[in-house]
Formats: sequence, C-alpha cells, structure tokens
Amino acid sequence: MQDADIVRIFDTTLRDGEQSPGCTMTREEKLLIARQLDGMGVDVIEAGFPIASLGEREAVRQIASVVKRAEVAGLCRTRDGDIQAAWDALKDAVRPRLHVFIATSDIHLQHKLRMTRAEVLEQIRAGVSACAALAPTVEFSAEDATRTDIGFLREAMACAIESGAKVLNVPDTVGYTMPVEYHRIVTNILEVIAGRDVIISTHCHDDLGLAVANSLSAVAAGARQIECCVNGIGERAGNASMEEVVMAIRTRKDLLGVTTRIDTRKLVATSRMVSECTGMPVPPNKAIVGKNAFAHESGIHQHGILAERTTYEIMHPEDVGFSESALVLGKHSGRHALRDRLETLGYRFEDVHLADLFDAFKALADRKKTIFDEDLHAMVAQKTLAVVQHYELERITFSSGLDVTPKATVVVKTGGDSCTAEAEGDGPVNAAFEAIMRATGETDITLDAYNLSAVTSGSDAQGRVNVLIMKEGQPARGQSIHTDVVVASAQAFVHALNHLRFQEDLRRLGEAAPMASVEQNV
Repeated sequence: MQDADIVRIFDTTLRDGEQSPGCTMTREEKLLIARQLDGMGVDVIEAGFPIASLGEREAVRQIASVVKRAEVAGLCRTRDGDIQAAWDALKDAVRPRLHVFIATSDIHLQHKLRMTRAEVLEQIRAGVSACAALAPTVEFSAEDATRTDIGFLREAMACAIESGAKVLNVPDTVGYTMPVEYHRIVTNILEVIAGRDVIISTHCHDDLGLAVANSLSAVAAGARQIECCVNGIGERAGNASMEEVVMAIRTRKDLLGVTTRIDTRKLVATSRMVSECTGMPVPPNKAIVGKNAFAHESGIHQHGILAERTTYEIMHPEDVGFSESALVLGKHSGRHALRDRLETLGYRFEDVHLADLFDAFKALADRKKTIFDEDLHAMVAQKTLAVVQHYELERITFSSGLDVTPKATVVVKTGGDSCTAEAEGDGPVNAAFEAIMRATGETDITLDAYNLSAVTSGSDAQGRVNVLIMKEGQPARGQSIHTDVVVASAQAFVHALNHLRFQEDLRRLGEAAPMASVEQNV
C-alpha cells in the first residue's frame, strides 16, 4: 500500500474532545488514553493546547514522553508565546508536530481578530515560519475555512506552504458545510498544493450531524488526513467520530480506495476507556461501538442473520472489538487470567497496581457470578482514574418505600475529619445527594444531568451512574458503578465533587489560564 493510499488518523480526543462540557481529564486519564491511541495505530495524537495553562503544558510534555510511535501534536496560535510554549512541551517527543492556526473567514477577521486579510497573511507567514524553524512537521489550520472566501483561503494556504507547512487543515469549525460543498473546497486547495509534498487534512464538527459525511467527502476529493475524536466527543455537538470514519473507510474500500493504519479490533475497548475517563456514556445506538450496533430484534432480521450473517451485517462484530467472552470469577480465579484479559482490552499494569485491581476483582466476584469485559473497563476506571479524593464517602444508609418518606444518612470524610448528615428527598437517590451536600458544605450545587445504565446483562448486573453537576457555571462530572444503584449514585456524586475541587485547585494554583474556548477551537 502506497502512502498516497493511506489516510492518516489525527486524534484530537485529548484536546478538542476535552473541550466538551464536564470532560476535563486528569493527567493520569490523558496518559492512559494516549498509550491506548498509540497502541491502536493512530498516526497523530493532538495532546493539548500548551499555552492554556501550566498544567496543560505539563500534561502535553508527559504525553509526548510516553508515546512511542505516533506523532504528538500541540496546538498553538500564530503568536510567539503560544509557539514557544507548545515547543517546550513537545521537543522531547519521538515525533513532534506543531499545529498552528489562525482564523481566515471575514466574520472572524471582523469580529474576533479585528485584522485585515493582509495582516492575517503576515501572521501566517511569521507563525508558520517560526514553527518550521523548530519542529520537523508543521500543520497549518485556517480556522473557519468553510466560511472563508475561497480566493483568500487559497492565498492563505499558499502562504502557509511557502512558509514551511507540510499539512494544510481545512476546518469546518462551526459544522456549517455540506459534503458536496466541502468536496469542492478541498478540490480547490488540492490545486494549490499540486506537485508539492503536502497533504490536506479535515477537521469537521457535527453541528448539522454531517461531520463524518463531510470528512469522507474530503477523502474522496483527495484529503489524506482526518482529524477526529473517539466517540465523536468535542466542542458543542462534537467532532467526526474516529470509529465511524475508520470503519467507513474499511467497509467501503471499493468506493474510496484508501485505508488507515488503525487496528480496528481495539475500537470498542478505546471507546469504553474514553467513556469511563470522560464520564460521557456511549449511546446504545451509537454506530460501530454502541451496545446495540450489532443487535438484532426483528424476527425477519434474526432469521436472516442465522441463515447468513451478511444479510443484515456489513461488518463483523469481532472486527471492531466486540467479544462474547466472559471471565467466570470465583475464589480460585488467578492474577494471570486477570492480567491476560486486561491486556487484551488494552490495559497494562505493573504488579503493584495489578495487585490492587485483583483485590477489587475478587470483591466484585463476591457480588456477581460472571464478570464481563464491561465490568473490567468500569473496574479499571474506578481503581486507577479517580481524581484526588478531597471527599470520601465512608458510609451510606437509606430507606424508602410505599408510604415511606425517603431518607438517607451519610458519613463523608474530609481530610482527617468525618461528618455525618441526614436528609430526606423525593427518592433515596435525591435524599443521598441532599445528605452529601450537607455533610460537605457544598450546598450551591445543581444536578445538571443524571444517567443510570446497566453495565452488563443479568439481574446481578452492576449499575453505572454518570452525573454532571454545576457550581457557579463550572461543570464537573462523576461516575461510579455498584450492584446497588443508590450506592453507585452517591459515589458518583462524591466523585463529581472531587472533580470540581480538582478544577478549583488548578485555578487556585494559577494552572488554568482564562482562555476563551473560541480561541482554542479549530
């Protein structure tokens, strides 16, 4: 397969994906996802926006240090401070890339940048040249390209090439374009790069539900890089979904004539990992990785599947990582079996960490007969991805029933002190939340979203609870699993409070610079 037939996958889950409300990730979560992306064959991992904060810069630096195969990109504006901050974070990467951008549409020039087209061209020339003097690969993005005058967009791209850019990104920043229009724009830019060692990239947002369609249309036109996020998360309605573009390219190779380097058997595991880290559940009907993606309820469909799978399935579930396998646990289950299954799912742990997981594994086996892959994903998230526990739920009891006022009593530990509080509510979950707020003193919290789902099938299945809370406009998410859904709800609420404190601590330490999201959104 020639390079011209390979579409590079540029994953921006750790940058654009983290800009989803409530999806702020800890450094440990980012490192786990970065290793997973590197292991599945992603070509470029966009690690973050280093100028945003000292914490962001350090996270990018650590990601750059653990990624062994993929390029690691850092986003920066065409400003010297941005560029230097990005390079400082990336310079020790095996394959560093500077991703520099500036807006080019008249609406952005007039209302955000307050610059003329000539001034923007000068910024491109200076910014890309400065990046090219530092990094082996420079990518230039024309923010809001799809609403940019095509003549000026061509001029901006030509300026970027002359200044040293090797990748030209055509972002549909606000999810505005249509496939036929995007195809035409990319074709136009291809004329600019004719005969040069430069490729075109896509970066599509899903405001009109067309991010994947637009990305594939650009590939058909000749683009050879797709910027995307696992599970399609990202700013506003999200980005193009990595698993969807990858499997569309694989499934319709007859039409597109290209391929990717992605090990598609790791798509489901990666999807679950990102879901656990961000607290954003994967909808059951989500294409490729949703739990219903290969489920058939219609009798006609079931008959067809039993006779010949291809009657109603265009992909094999195994090709994306779905598995019918389960570990049956008991007191005699061993560490080797656990390690083997975790490694199959994409997790690797040192013996000291595996021992802690094994204890949790045994405790779970006492509560349910069969442990499925979903249980293991959730268990790993519970044990290894938690933020620092400012608050710890030590005990919870509750009562509820017909003609009984729901009541909950909790004991919450803060530092070295434990506080007991009791509250009534509309139900046991509401009562538990009210009691936790009293115990912690966090009374100005609003619950913005609550989601309860079964991790697996069976009457002994664990309940997964995801919550999104708000405090003075600041979102924070929490998640937990337990065979008792009220306990899971209380733990998820406490986890969200800890996540809120984690973000507050970053700001208090001066590690979160106030950057408007529009400044970061390519």
